Amino acid sequence: MSRSMGNYTRLGVNVDHVATVRQARMVKVPDPVEAAVLAELAGADGIVVHLREDRRHIQDRDLAILRQTVKTSLNLEMASTQDMVKIALEFKPDTVTLVPERREELTTEGGLEVAMNLEYLKKVTRLLQDAEIRVSLFINPDVDQVKASHRVGADAVEIHTGKYAEAKIRQEAEADYQRILNAAKVASKLKLEVVAGHGLDYRNVGRIARIPEIVEVNIGHSIVSRAVMVGMERAVREMKRAIGGEV
Repeated sequence: MSRSMGNYTRLGVNVDHVATVRQARMVKVPDPVEAAVLAELAGADGIVVHLREDRRHIQDRDLAILRQTVKTSLNLEMASTQDMVKIALEFKPDTVTLVPERREELTTEGGLEVAMNLEYLKKVTRLLQDAEIRVSLFINPDVDQVKASHRVGADAVEIHTGKYAEAKIRQEAEADYQRILNAAKVASKLKLEVVAGHGLDYRNVGRIARIPEIVEVNIGHSIVSRAVMVGMERAVREMKRAIGGEV
C-alpha cells in the first residue's frame, strides 16, 4: 500500500546503539529509553529496538520500560525463535519485525529467507497476529521473497537497503535502487505495507523515501551517530527534513 497524496514518509528511530554504548561499560547510561523519549519529542513516528538473543545491546528491562513509555509505535525486531515469540507475546509491541540473526554478525547482514521457511513463518505470524501484533518481515529486495511474505500472511515487509546504502559506485547503487523499487511496487500491489531500512543515512535516504510505495524508513546508526555530536532531538529533526517529513 502506497502513501496517499499529502502524506509523508514516517520515521522509525532505532535506539539500539544507545544501548551499545551503555553495555560497553555495563553501566546505566546512556539510557535507550531516554533516547526514545527525546526522539519522539523531536517528531519520530515510532521507536525500533532489536532484542537480540545474545542481549548485546537492548535488554529485556529496556523493552519492558519502552512498552510503558513509547507514545507513538513500538517496533520489536527479533529472531523467529520460540523464546523470542514468548517475549513478544508478553510485552505486546505494536509491531514485530522478524529478522535473521547470527551471533557472529556485527549487525543484521541480510533479509529473511521466507520462501524456504514458509510454513514455520506462517505459524509464527499467525500466533503474533492473534495477539493483535502487526507482523513485518525483513527481506532482501527480491520479488520472490515479497511474494513469499504475502503467502505467509504478513502485514508488512521491510526491504533491506544495505547494499544500496553501501554501494561504492553509481552503477551498483542504481541497480540496487531498481531492485528496491521493483520489490516495493510488487509488495504494494499485494496489499503489504512497505517499509525500508538498513544503512540509510542523511545523504542517501531521500531517494528511498520518495518511492511512493514506501511509507516508512527505519534508521538507527546514522541518527545515533549524529546525536553524539548534536543531541538526539536535533539529529531526529535533521533526519525528518532529509526524508521530506514534517518537523
